[in-house]
Amino acid sequence: MAAHRVTLIPGDGVGPEVSEATRRVLEATGVEFDWDIQPAGLGVVEKYGSPMPDHVLESIRRNKVAIKGPLTTPIGKGIRSVNVALRKELDLFALVRPCKSYPGVRSRYDEIDLIIVRENTEDIYAGIEFQEGMPQTRAMIDEISHAVNKPIRPDSGLSIKPISVTASKRIVNFAFEYARTHGRRTVTAVHKANIMKFTDGLFLQVAQEIAQEHPDIQFNDRIVDNMSMQLVQNPKEYDLLVLPNLYGDILSDLAAGLVGGLGLAPGANLGDEIALFEATHGSAPKYAGMNKINPMAMMLSGVMMLRHLGETYAANMLEGAIAETIREGRYVTYDMKADRSDPTAVGTSEVADAIVAKLEKARTPTTI
Repeated sequence: MAAHRVTLIPGDGVGPEVSEATRRVLEATGVEFDWDIQPAGLGVVEKYGSPMPDHVLESIRRNKVAIKGPLTTPIGKGIRSVNVALRKELDLFALVRPCKSYPGVRSRYDEIDLIIVRENTEDIYAGIEFQEGMPQTRAMIDEISHAVNKPIRPDSGLSIKPISVTASKRIVNFAFEYARTHGRRTVTAVHKANIMKFTDGLFLQVAQEIAQEHPDIQFNDRIVDNMSMQLVQNPKEYDLLVLPNLYGDILSDLAAGLVGGLGLAPGANLGDEIALFEATHGSAPKYAGMNKINPMAMMLSGVMMLRHLGETYAANMLEGAIAETIREGRYVTYDMKADRSDPTAVGTSEVADAIVAKLEKARTPTTI
């Protein structure tokens, strides 16, 4: 079988370390990869004028599949967010975040297996903003105040929240199809339709209509503040959540906290043709080069990528090796120890060593 051509973006900060650890364990499954390595982030800004140069985007478009380490967004200049720009430029409209318990992880919860499906292109993250004090902002304030007969303080900044029928249909249909193909029984739409009746209300209305086209999957909805409480009190009651952009961002981190934190939070940005897999934690530049950061979030993103590529056996083998490493608790980073100052904690590369060893053992034929 031909090697899978995949764009690999090492990232910056701790990105190169977790990316290298992930590359090693992916290759140790026996699946062949033809890596198209594309540097991006702060380290390329001086050379290309952007943390995400056009040739990196072209690589992703060409290969259709990419995996990346965390990237730092320059503060005070340039694009608002490298990740948001990537999703917009490549029309990666769905962000999938599994939140799954693994025995051995320090957490108040166990046996959680929840998927967050977040709409990726609209809502407040569309970036339609008006800065306080600018002439166009004052004009917009006057126009809106007149149109709705509700005064807005003149010293306000404005953010516009677009939610369309088109994007809502696309993400809700995606959520139901994902639920069906991944053995999920229930889709829950999360919203604030009781207050924002023409944006969240539209999202809920569309979700209810789409649900009728998928009678084999159960459907319900929750108001976002109630959903936050439910996730803390009864997380096992939920299966797959579909949310507009902002709520998806917030609740995916909350759900990650239920299962051990962002160090175990994989993610996939998916479009009609392109799939981009990533660790969802930040670049943590203060830890760069220290061989200290937990690489499992990006490794688990690699598991998602293997499944996307049809390499189900390898995906299950890698996830099993990661789970066994967590359960044993010996070759794990400091954040996964009962005491974060535990001197037996290992580094990023040593976690990869342990998982590679398990994979090589699993692939070695047993002789009698």
